[in-house]
Amino acid sequence: MTRRVSIVTALGVLVATGLLGGHVGRPLPEISRPVMFDTREADEILTTLQVFPADNPWNQDISSMPIHVDSARIIASIGAAKPLDYNLDMNFIIVPRDQVRLPVKVTAYPQESDPGPFPIPANAPIENWPMHRNEDTKALPKPGQTLEQLQREGEGDRHLIVVDPGNGKLHEFWQARRTDTGWEASTAATFDLRTGAPRPERWTSADAAGLPIFPAVVRYDECVRGLVAHAMRVTVRATRRGYVLPATHWASPLRDPSLPRMGERIRLRKDFDISGFPRHAQAILRGLKKYGMFVADNGADWRMSIAPDRRLQGLESLHKLKGSDFEVVDTGARSVEGSDPF
Repeated sequence: MTRRVSIVTALGVLVATGLLGGHVGRPLPEISRPVMFDTREADEILTTLQVFPADNPWNQDISSMPIHVDSARIIASIGAAKPLDYNLDMNFIIVPRDQVRLPVKVTAYPQESDPGPFPIPANAPIENWPMHRNEDTKALPKPGQTLEQLQREGEGDRHLIVVDPGNGKLHEFWQARRTDTGWEASTAATFDLRTGAPRPERWTSADAAGLPIFPAVVRYDECVRGLVAHAMRVTVRATRRGYVLPATHWASPLRDPSLPRMGERIRLRKDFDISGFPRHAQAILRGLKKYGMFVADNGADWRMSIAPDRRLQGLESLHKLKGSDFEVVDTGARSVEGSDPF
């Protein structure tokens, strides 16, 4: 146990000094059973896991890309004076290569969902478990509620995320629920961890933008290493009828050009001083400068998604940031403006 902690600490020094990236290139550890996201075993797996290719948009360094011509208007529409906030919401479970696969009944978007069966284990966590910080209070676990009860009960987006490193797959579900007859969900989306291929255009996913969620989640293992080395996820209350690749879907009838599109890339200004922030918050802020965040869904303004991991510390300091500390980036990616009926 001591050896593992020392390895992670040493890696953190290398990352913080720019000597090592977020992925260390070591062999993937053997996964013999489902592993919950907030454990040292998960940390060891995630430290070795390459999530999408290095040249994928999620892993793209945007720190030197030009500012979008409409950046100021878009930031103003989200709220230049509003503070950065976060939900401790997006958990996940890592499964072995031979995890038993189960059918999932897709109830809302079967035509835009991927076919099962899916490797969902009995202890699959539903969004927010086990923490209690989310803008949607009705979606939070109730006092004394067990995971088995939460799998069946409650409201909200109820995201369920299953990471299958051995098979190179990521499975994500929106409004997942366990019933007496099995699992059901409003959508089911599978992504290839090795290629990072996007959804077909105009298809949604477990997120309104058609984007994957797991590659954007802020995790404990990377905060310890000193850098969240990928694009992150943020919601805003009002989006417009358009998307920027790798997003593939919009979720708004609005056409105001001052509103952000789904997939809009936003980064923290280069001159923002992060030196006074706690260690885990600094790792997030370094990542926001280098990789930024994608507008991924409609929700409260400036809400980031962070894993509900009790080991994360000092996150409340993120509230010191406000919208005006950010800028919209022009990545050069193709964009689509909606013209057909909503």
